[in-house]
Formats: sequence, structure tokens, C-alpha cells
Amino acid sequence: MIDLAVLRESPNALRDSLRRRHSDIDVDELVRLDERRRTIRSEAEQIRADQKVAGKQIPSLEGQEREQAIADAGRLAESYKRLLSEADELDEEFQKLWITVPNMAHPSSPEGTTEEDAVEVHRWGNPAEVDFPVRDHQDLGEFLGIIDIERAVRISGSRFAYLKGKAAQLEFGLVRFAMDRLTAKGFTPVIPPVLVREEALFGTGFFPTERDQVYAVERDELFLVGTSEVSLAALHLDEILDAEELPIRYAGSSSCFRREAGTYGKDTSGIFRMHQFNKVEMFSFCHPEQSWEEHEYMLSIEEQVLQELELPYRVVNVAVGDLGAPAAKKYDIEVWVPSQEAFREITSCSNTTDFQARRLRARFRDETGNRFVHTLNGTVVTSSRTILAIIENHQQVDGSVKIPVALQPYVGFDAITP
Repeated sequence: MIDLAVLRESPNALRDSLRRRHSDIDVDELVRLDERRRTIRSEAEQIRADQKVAGKQIPSLEGQEREQAIADAGRLAESYKRLLSEADELDEEFQKLWITVPNMAHPSSPEGTTEEDAVEVHRWGNPAEVDFPVRDHQDLGEFLGIIDIERAVRISGSRFAYLKGKAAQLEFGLVRFAMDRLTAKGFTPVIPPVLVREEALFGTGFFPTERDQVYAVERDELFLVGTSEVSLAALHLDEILDAEELPIRYAGSSSCFRREAGTYGKDTSGIFRMHQFNKVEMFSFCHPEQSWEEHEYMLSIEEQVLQELELPYRVVNVAVGDLGAPAAKKYDIEVWVPSQEAFREITSCSNTTDFQARRLRARFRDETGNRFVHTLNGTVVTSSRTILAIIENHQQVDGSVKIPVALQPYVGFDAITP
């Protein structure tokens, strides 16, 4: 959540951010509730103070004066109880609305509400020029015997796949390849839990707004994560870090699970949009004054990985209305997909400033006291989409797929052949 000072001191800035996000949250109602609950609680505390003064005077009184003072004290106690209850109800009403307020959008995030409104930052590489018909990854995967969607659908339903043989080896190799690149840059490897309590999803900002995207294990009151960002962010839940430790950088490798609610009919074939996939994710806890520099640094790592995989891509600055609630700014990297003749998202990189830290109570201590850290996340490889991109971009006329040179030591072969 954002700092309450924004609502109390700069409500117009909040209005502007919500307008850019095309949010219908009523700032005037938030202001009214906040002022009302503070006023009522202040009145309650004043009555409580009066009650204490009156209570001290009662022992020194006698007769009718004493009886009157006791009666007055009783009325004060009832008033205090009533006002306190009203203040608590107002607090609850305010919090229900306040937790839905998204992060303050960064001024450099472009206007708009859809993927098409994202602004291109730059491109790298050129799509390969081929003199043979381009085949999509599903066709190639079946031809090579490495992707089996038909049997997965029979067992699990849509948006599942079996990765077999060299596709499975490719996935294992990609994870190790990405982890080696990140550990060399000081990221600590982590295999985090994929089942978490509700507090972790609330703390990272996925609840309440994206609850319909999350698989729930209701009997155990646990949820399957859609990204290891959730588990990594919660790693320092309710902790106070030392300023000298920052930035603390983690590289998480985990399975991820997404319901993909609201995407019916979109990317239903192939392995682009899956319910289950594996991902290597960067996560950083950093000093507030370093977070925008950290954002660019993490983006550069994502680009380095894609360049080593020899995949043409473009970087886009995501439109403010298309940002998730926690993000102040997000870059997407879109890889070229030859069969679609289009760039499609393969990784993203977000700065959530102190939005998640406030909900998780993740702080650091410096000479000025305790302050909230800033948190950032960025995907390095998403197994299914990265495999898709390699298969399609490195396909050959005979249906084989060349393996990028940098990846060959991690998989033990230089091509996937029929």
C-alpha cells in the first residue's frame, strides 16, 4: 500500500495517479473516511481522559455529589465505548478501500490501458531471414517428439503440456544457465516455497485485486504462487535489515501456477500461456535512493540473457493503465515469434517502490531510523516461453533446431534433430 501521507498531504497527486490508471477509486471518499475516523477516535480519547479525571475525583466526594459523579462517569464510559466502536468500524471501512489503492505510477510510465499503448524503448537483433515456410513451436515440437500437448490436455485439461526428451533437457539447462549468470552478479540462489499463506499474497499486492488468478488449497489455507516473487518478497516479512546490507538480491527458481482467468480463447494452443510453468526470477530489496538505478540494472541482466540466447527482442515501457497494482513502472521484453510475425512478452521487470514493503513491514535501519525498503522483481527465463522462442527462432529447413552457443554446455548438444 502507499504512504498515508500521500492521501493526507497530496490528494491531488493521488487523484492524478488513479486517473492515469483509469481507476474509479473515490479519493474524496477516502479523505472523508480518514478524517472522520481520526476525529471520532480523537473524541473518544478526550472522553477517556475526562473519564480518568472524573474517576480520580469520586473518592473525595460524598452523598449526592458522589452519586452524580458516578453516574456521569458511567455515561462517559458508555460514550467512550460507543465512539471507540464507531472509530473501529470506520477504520475497517477505510482499510477495505485503502488496500485496493494501487501504487503511485511513475511519471515516465506512458498513458494508456492496453499492451498496444506500451512505448518501445529499443530493439536488439534482427529476425532471421529464411527461405522456407516457418513452422510454429507446437508443430515443430510434435515433429521432433519433444512437446506433447494432446496427451496433457487429456490428463489435465487445456494450457498444460508434456515437455519430453531434449525439451526437458533444454528447460533444465536454461535454469542452470540463468542461475549461473545471476550468481556471478551477486544474486543468492533460492528455491522458495510454492505454497504460501494469504499474508504473502496480500503483502506483495496480488490480493485482493488478483485473487481470481490464484489457485487455492482451501483445506490447508494455502495458495499456489504464480511467481516466486511472492515467496521471495515475503522472505523478509516483518524484518528490519541493516542499511549496509542493501541491496539484497535473490534469484529464485520455482514452478509457478496461474489460473489465467479472463484469458479464455487467448493463446489456447501451444505453450505460450500455461497454467503451470517454471521460472527464474530476480528479486531485490534495495535502498529507496537506489531503486531506479536498480531497475535499469535488472533490465540489463534480462537483456544480456536474451542476447546470449540469440533471440531478437524489443523493450517496451508498459502503459500506466496496464500496470499491476504494486508496480510504479514496468518494462516488458517482447521476443520475436516468427510464426506470429509479432513480438510477444517473454520477461518483465518492475519497480514496486515501497508498496510491497509497507504491506510486508520490510524495513531497514540507518542513521535516520527505520525506513521501508524498495522492492523490485524481474524475470530472467520463463521455461515455456523461452523454449518456444528458441525453437521458433532457431529452426532450420529440415525441422531441426540449433541450440544457442552459450546454452550448449548446459544441455550437452548443439541441435535438436528429427
